[in-house]
Amino acid sequence: MAAAGKKSGASMPALGWWLMAVGAVRIGLTWSGFFGASSLGAATYAQAEMTGVHGRTFGVWTLLSCTLCFLCACNLDNKPLYAATFMSFVYAYAHFILEYLVYHTFTVANLGTFALVAVTSIVWMLLQWNSHAPRAAKKQA
Repeated sequence: MAAAGKKSGASMPALGWWLMAVGAVRIGLTWSGFFGASSLGAATYAQAEMTGVHGRTFGVWTLLSCTLCFLCACNLDNKPLYAATFMSFVYAYAHFILEYLVYHTFTVANLGTFALVAVTSIVWMLLQWNSHAPRAAKKQA
């Protein structure tokens, strides 16, 4: 009971705040995917137009990654959730690298913009990988 009180009184680490900010940005991208697919496609991709179905797929994918960011930010000690959130950044950035290198549908400028968030998150999460273990586990060790 005392441990629960201590946990609720603890402040969120900087990585948690970063993930909350990334999740908030992703909410905006989700909205764009559902309601502004053509403008999202024109602003993001080097080729052609994004159809409604592509926009909604992007929106759902972004909403899922947003949800992972919010959940992980509040549960940094949950290793499976932490790993899933980490991998969502790896998969997303790998997707955009492939779009740029293989399919030539992504611009280098947009790749750099996405790198700011994805690479920062990947590196920060790697550096903090074991820093947020449950306090009870740290005391036993």
